[in-house]
Amino acid sequence: MHNELLSHELVVENLGGDVLAVEVSALKRTNLDKLEEAIILQSEILEIQANPDRDAEGVVVEAKVETGRGSVATVLVQRGTLNVGDIVVAGAEWGKVRALIDDTAARVDAASPSMPVEILGLNGTPNAGDEFGVVESEARAREITEFRQRRNRDAKVQAGARGTLDQMFDQIQAGEVKEIPIVVKGDVQGSVEAILQSAHNLGTDEVSVRVLHSGVGAINESDVTLAQASGAMLVGFNVRANAQARRLSESEGTDIRYYAIIYDLVDDLKSMLSGMLAPQIRETFLGNAAIKEVFNITKVGRVAGCDVTEGVVRRGSSVRLLRDDVVIHEGKLSTLKRFKDEVREVTQGFECGMAFENYQDLKAGDVIECFDVEEIARTL
Repeated sequence: MHNELLSHELVVENLGGDVLAVEVSALKRTNLDKLEEAIILQSEILEIQANPDRDAEGVVVEAKVETGRGSVATVLVQRGTLNVGDIVVAGAEWGKVRALIDDTAARVDAASPSMPVEILGLNGTPNAGDEFGVVESEARAREITEFRQRRNRDAKVQAGARGTLDQMFDQIQAGEVKEIPIVVKGDVQGSVEAILQSAHNLGTDEVSVRVLHSGVGAINESDVTLAQASGAMLVGFNVRANAQARRLSESEGTDIRYYAIIYDLVDDLKSMLSGMLAPQIRETFLGNAAIKEVFNITKVGRVAGCDVTEGVVRRGSSVRLLRDDVVIHEGKLSTLKRFKDEVREVTQGFECGMAFENYQDLKAGDVIECFDVEEIARTL
């Protein structure tokens, strides 16, 4: 592990650096006490302090929608004290704090600096990483959130316009890019972000995943309508469709795919993208035949009398006609004969008669090259 950190120019204290490192395992509960001690020691050395006697500020760690509780945001208070009844703005959402729940699932009346708590009472689900703060009134909260929502909408519109223009030039230069449109709904914001990042990493110059919409909470009717209208794949991660959305999906024939493990979803997307990749064409050389003389035969046309000089010539394989090492025709054989009998193949050292499908310009001295074309499925 330490060597891998070194590759990213992170030198841990054990190797003489200044980066504090503690090897932990949440599953086996290994070194969790040492991690806590290291954090407390580091905070004392850095003399980290915060003023508790002011309006609370902090950051959203996670957010989700729970049945019966609504939008629930897990926040970390960084400055001030958060109290039940405070009006909070978190990202582009706001609400009045109805309850505070600490890390032991107990209700508390206030949260001081460095304390993680769940907030109940927000009118929407903020994004993980959004900053939150206490404001003086509901009017001020509405003003801030409306401005942020409008700014987010404008940013999405501008990004979409730039993306469309960039895609147009890319498609002109590199050909049409094939896409899988998806609509993603998840249980928590972190899961949705992980899915979106994984889907983005799957894209190549030829195929990609385009996320039409993503959100936290149950799959609703608008999600089904969007997926049906755009032919998108509708994905639910640890969530289910509500009754109305389920009935609409059945009537519209929209398939809803449910997942509980991100790797399963990523594997399915990878399989779909791999199926959209154009197959790799591999050409296998079979043999050459030199035309010795050309005959005109009634009802058949021009037939070349040939001597197989290399490899094998096989009926059904692709052939090229070379004149002075220049390809003048490529197609299939209509006739391959030994004496008067139609044969499947002729090997080196034997003579045969050959005729092309829909091509008659054959001359003595030309060379017929025989080859097979194989399509190989590509994977990401």
